[in-house]
Amino acid sequence: MFVIRPIRASDYDALYQIAVESGHGFTSLPVNEELLRSKIARTEASFAKNVDKPFDEGYLMVLENTETGEVVGTCGLEAAVGMEDAFYHYRRGTEVYHSEQIDVRNEVETLTLCHDYTGAAELCTLFLRADFRKNNNGRLLSRSRFLFLAQHKARFGQTVIAEMRGVSNEMGESPFYGWLQDNFIGIDFARADYLSGLGQKSFMAEMMPRGPVYVCMLPKEAQAVIGEVHENTRPALKLLEAEGFRCRGYVDIFDGGPTVECNLEDIRAVRKSRLLTVEVGKPAQSQTHHIMANTKVADFRAMAVDLDINPEQSSVVLSQETADALLVKAGEQVRVLPM
Repeated sequence: MFVIRPIRASDYDALYQIAVESGHGFTSLPVNEELLRSKIARTEASFAKNVDKPFDEGYLMVLENTETGEVVGTCGLEAAVGMEDAFYHYRRGTEVYHSEQIDVRNEVETLTLCHDYTGAAELCTLFLRADFRKNNNGRLLSRSRFLFLAQHKARFGQTVIAEMRGVSNEMGESPFYGWLQDNFIGIDFARADYLSGLGQKSFMAEMMPRGPVYVCMLPKEAQAVIGEVHENTRPALKLLEAEGFRCRGYVDIFDGGPTVECNLEDIRAVRKSRLLTVEVGKPAQSQTHHIMANTKVADFRAMAVDLDINPEQSSVVLSQETADALLVKAGEQVRVLPM
């Protein structure tokens, strides 16, 4: 049985291994003991905190195999980005140049450094270990976050974003970053990405180009990857697009990967999920897959279940094993979403 739950201090070794396996470009999990332990501590504080409005809380969760105790994946939510550390993007735009005298009109694509997503919630830190990328584990890991969002809306910004990993090679080199390294920052992509993950971002404000960047002046290989995702990220992007997320012209400042967004209330899973009252007994056999979560915060649990649930019913029968895994009792509520 696989269950989603908040990360805890005892999960450090598993999180470190996931950080190693995630590789270059996975900014939110640098291979750094101090940072990873700090992320776990911040998560524990965030889940325990009473929240009136979102600020700088972070909610990191893990996928655990309850039979072995092994942690096989992570997923995360940021309550409101950019509230303490600057949160940079490039905004794609167009400048028009027209001269009647010479009868020439040109449209030039630009990239402008901005903080437009300050205060938005963020889907982040989604990683599933290779041996477990099957049996809907990835879908459970990704979509379980929407049940937490739906149940605890007051904890999050109204716009929800996700930064998609951009194109880079096996050495962690980004075609988009190359021109930035050569002409402005002067350090390689892996180091810049690592410093960003550590929260050490002052070099961005100090070294990034201050005016709009004219895309036509970039190397062709850099132009080609603007708004494109890493091949390993395509499944995650498809899942988000099915939920209503779209790119509105914002890309990552290092690898050029797209950032997608959706209003929290408009996310398909948030709209389609619903609350049912728990009954404990013997559920009917079914091949219909759902994701189910309790309504708790610090004791949040989510898992995949096979149940027939029709739109009219207001309760759901769970086995004692499933109820125990979700930390719920008869009479309590669970939030349910078709897989």
